[in-house]
Amino acid sequence: MKSHSSLNTLVELTQNQVDEAGRQLQELNSQRENAATQLDTLQNYRQDYAQRLLDAGQTGLSMANYHNFRRFIATLDDAISQQNKIILSLEGKIQEGRQHWHAQQQRLNAYETLIDRRLLEQQRHQQRMDQRASDEIAARLFARSQTAY
Repeated sequence: MKSHSSLNTLVELTQNQVDEAGRQLQELNSQRENAATQLDTLQNYRQDYAQRLLDAGQTGLSMANYHNFRRFIATLDDAISQQNKIILSLEGKIQEGRQHWHAQQQRLNAYETLIDRRLLEQQRHQQRMDQRASDEIAARLFARSQTAY
């Protein structure tokens, strides 16, 4: 029974690892969603400023204001580029997290399969012992009935 207890301990530890891997994966997905929201905000902001530049250019714009608009749009472009890199990085981490969670889940399934096999083996062993005991009782009863005649 000691190995059965050890397997139960392994199952509990591995289940904790599966749960933790799942929590980490959820956190990464949340971070990725937040980063995507920030990217959308930056892109909308950039589009808005590009439209403002076009509108201001049609009504007349000083060179200094034009350069300020262009510099700010370039800053937004840099921020968008950074945000895209962050999203790519998070997507890589999410993929690694999925693989880690899957590996832990497979490990947990393997331990649970071992426990199931052990229990099945114990049940079969108990059934054989019960069958032997039943056969012995039947043989004794048969032997008694044969000697009684």
